Amino acid sequence: MHSTTLWIAQTFAAAFLAVLFLQSGLDKVLDWKGNKEYISGFFGKTPLRRFSTFLLFNITVLEVFAGITSAAGCLSVLLTRDAHVAFAGAFLSTLNFLALFFGQRIAKDYASAGAMIPYAMFGIASILLQGAKL
Repeated sequence: MHSTTLWIAQTFAAAFLAVLFLQSGLDKVLDWKGNKEYISGFFGKTPLRRFSTFLLFNITVLEVFAGITSAAGCLSVLLTRDAHVAFAGAFLSTLNFLALFFGQRIAKDYASAGAMIPYAMFGIASILLQGAKL
């Protein structure tokens, strides 16, 4: 693969993950009450119901951290062609996809869990992409 093509792909992959998780994480921060009500209802009939606030807090922190790390990684790839931070962002993002997928499966929301598969595949591909050398 040509180094310019790889550099462009790494930059866009990190940017995509940054936008996705900064928006999602900040939405949870700015509308904590609404998200808490949704998550409490979502896990209402599962063994996780007692942990819904704890889980929401953890997923919010992970999303914001994945978004910030991916944004920093995007800038790092764009400006220096160093993908180490973008790799960390892709890893955190994929970990987040796994956590969301797990919660959806536990809640028996199989349609939403299935909709996570393309995101998870993108996360895994981003890990591979950010691990490639220019």
